[in-house]
Amino acid sequence: MSQIRLMKPYISFAEVEAEFRGVFDTGIFTRGEHVEAFRDDLAQFTGAAHAHLATSATTALWVCLKLLGVGPGDDVVLSDFSFPATANVVEDLGATPVFADVSLQTYNVLVETLESAITARTKAVIFVDALGNPSGLQSIASFCRQRRLPLIEDAACALGSSEAGQRCGAIADLTCFSFHPRKLISTGEGGAITTNRSDWSQWLDVKLAHGAQGMKGVALDFVDYGYNFRLPELQAIMGRKQLAKIEEIVDERNLVRDAFCERLEPLGFVAQRTFENVRFNVQSLVFTVPQACSRDGLIAELKAQGIESTIGTYSLSATSYYSKKYSVVNQNSRWLEDNTITLPCHGGVEVGVVCDAIRSVIESK
Repeated sequence: MSQIRLMKPYISFAEVEAEFRGVFDTGIFTRGEHVEAFRDDLAQFTGAAHAHLATSATTALWVCLKLLGVGPGDDVVLSDFSFPATANVVEDLGATPVFADVSLQTYNVLVETLESAITARTKAVIFVDALGNPSGLQSIASFCRQRRLPLIEDAACALGSSEAGQRCGAIADLTCFSFHPRKLISTGEGGAITTNRSDWSQWLDVKLAHGAQGMKGVALDFVDYGYNFRLPELQAIMGRKQLAKIEEIVDERNLVRDAFCERLEPLGFVAQRTFENVRFNVQSLVFTVPQACSRDGLIAELKAQGIESTIGTYSLSATSYYSKKYSVVNQNSRWLEDNTITLPCHGGVEVGVVCDAIRSVIESK
């Protein structure tokens, strides 16, 4: 049985073969021209003043929290509907993740919910563009500026999205991206950080290079301690090739989304809402299922027919670890985890086949 995948990569070996051969010929696999070019490309595309590469969005988030001095005794308020990495980096540094509930429409945290979670212990805020949707980011950024709270945008899913004409990467104080295979741009694994602050960019340059800055005689000068979270040359090549066509990718994914909405909304499925001033990259195509539909049962039935699907994402406060430790589970995020489904979205996906399969499951119940 042929399988309809959730995601297909937007890159082929033929697109990178020549550059890959060039890297093998030179033997420069790290800290080369392609890494620097990818940094420049990301900064130019997002509109941010500075871009830095990392091994993942997780390490990017962790480094940003280190930059802000987050540690024991601090709270970090974060969106509760996300992948656990958003909270794990806070927990790892000894700080307390404070889970702010989200909108049932956009799946994003709202200003009023965020405000109620702020205390004297709050050191930073992490806004998650749920599944690539930045709706409400500008309002959150404005609120954080008023409260003088640093804002980290967990834009793991949001490269290519924008709100009010500003692209993700240039709105928050620090923005973290992912290049995981489920993302629009995949380098296998990888991540990036963007910021408009030159002092923070200089700090990141040093910390992401083992603490080295310039030369001391004929050797590197290690002016601080640091980390090895570098992205290699081959992955930078892959990233650049896909970034060059990201607008076309986003256009294509929105057409797929429109086609699914046209067929599924009459059946009672409700698509994740975006604000009118948002350009949504549709990193994940997510719907809430009809009330009479078993979401888990639907996922199982589609799998039996060779169609990949999965949950929307996770209610962090409801995970076994965090619910046991903090004893607070947010109502909306938990409902979304239990009632959302992610469907295949990529060029060439057989929308009619998927929707016919869904209809047959719905009508058989």
